[in-house]
Amino acid sequence: MWRPPQRIQFEPKRGHVPSRAEAEGSRLFSPIAMGPVTLEQRTWVPAMVPWRATDDGFVTDAVVEWYARFAKGQPGAIVVEATGIRDVPSGPLLRIGDDRFVPGLKRLVEAVREASDGRTRLLIQLIDFLAIRRRPDAKKYFERFLSITDAHRAALPGLGDSEIRAALAGMRRDELVKILNERELESLEFGYRERVTDTELPHIRDLPNVLPDLFASAAARAQDAGFDGVELHYAHAYTMASFLSRKNTRDDGYGGSLDNRVRLPLEVYAKVRSRTRPDFAVGCRFLADECIDGGSDADDAVFFGVQFAKAGMDFISTSRGGKFDDAKQPGVGGAAYPYTGPSGYECMPQYISDEKGPFGRNVAATTAIRKAVHAEGLATPVVCTGGVHNFEFAEQMLADGVCDIVGSARQSLADPDWFLKVRLGLGDQVRTCEFTNYCEGLDQKHKVVTCQLWDKESLSDPGVRKTPDGKRRLTAPEWAPPQ
Repeated sequence: MWRPPQRIQFEPKRGHVPSRAEAEGSRLFSPIAMGPVTLEQRTWVPAMVPWRATDDGFVTDAVVEWYARFAKGQPGAIVVEATGIRDVPSGPLLRIGDDRFVPGLKRLVEAVREASDGRTRLLIQLIDFLAIRRRPDAKKYFERFLSITDAHRAALPGLGDSEIRAALAGMRRDELVKILNERELESLEFGYRERVTDTELPHIRDLPNVLPDLFASAAARAQDAGFDGVELHYAHAYTMASFLSRKNTRDDGYGGSLDNRVRLPLEVYAKVRSRTRPDFAVGCRFLADECIDGGSDADDAVFFGVQFAKAGMDFISTSRGGKFDDAKQPGVGGAAYPYTGPSGYECMPQYISDEKGPFGRNVAATTAIRKAVHAEGLATPVVCTGGVHNFEFAEQMLADGVCDIVGSARQSLADPDWFLKVRLGLGDQVRTCEFTNYCEGLDQKHKVVTCQLWDKESLSDPGVRKTPDGKRRLTAPEWAPPQ
């Protein structure tokens, strides 16, 4: 993963530890209505992909245990990992593109209800993504994947297509850049990747016609499974975020201007809302800043946030960065990972940072979005995440008007009980995340995600479920509040 050149080291602090009475009287532990759904407290565990589903996208025992463990900490809400809305293979990522996935998801919902004593609301994040392929061996790329065009023939006159392939395979990079176009060079050096602007491809051109129904059908299944709502994934490197991006230059009414770029996300929301009950919450997660050259910035995000609120979304949640555009080049046989470049760092900053530090990098942009929403006379709850690791930090975000709900991913992974411990006046027992991004490194390799602060603890205890290699535990050790 990319790191800032300044390499300034930051240390997360426990911060002020409130008494039980102080915690119970705080903003953080006060209820909030999120459309038709009320959270008992303003604590939120964002979507994290733990790579525990089957290769066919079904819920496993390990998936159920993962979410039940978070639920024991009784946060206001948990968002289940990015879950694919298409009925296509996507590796060990949860899927919801067919009714056959509903029974497993229903089991997951029931486990969270039981583990949290019914105090935690459960949402599921719905995602669509376009094709991305692994970086090919150069010889294989030129032999099998490159489509020979008139431009190649003009650059290498007198050669047949097979001879052109052989000639290109023997060239240095400085020679190739004079012959291959930008996308061909990218496919060679990073692997082929589809974009929403590839409208010469019928299935890409047809996305505005296809996606609203796909998202709506997935949301209806989530409702049938018993979820309290859905979070539409409009963030990072994926399809819907790409429609919102300034890099979206489609000329069919779905790209270019701000109004055109937000058109499909609004149409998706409208279709989802029409297919779900009024008591079912529907919101989205989107980028407060793409953090890439030529990408959308905080001003764009303010516009989008207001449009989402005006459309009637029950909540909006912000993230930042996490784009393919500046990702690190993968090795041959590997796929590009959108959190390895500078924009990926903005999404998951670690304790080695620049002058801005790793905590609260999304605060300013999210504050601007919430302020603009309120200026329109709307009170749509805004969720903000990013390096939150103690009560003092979270409470100050609420006091400063940054957001209405505070999300915490890595700290919740480090200690799934941290909200409960703080609420009970036991904040001095919280296991504080060190922000080394050990978990992110596992995610990048599509290995089951754990936390280095607990995954080697009590491995020999009876009943501890372990990773396939037997070297790590799958869930954090249990914690029981004192009687």
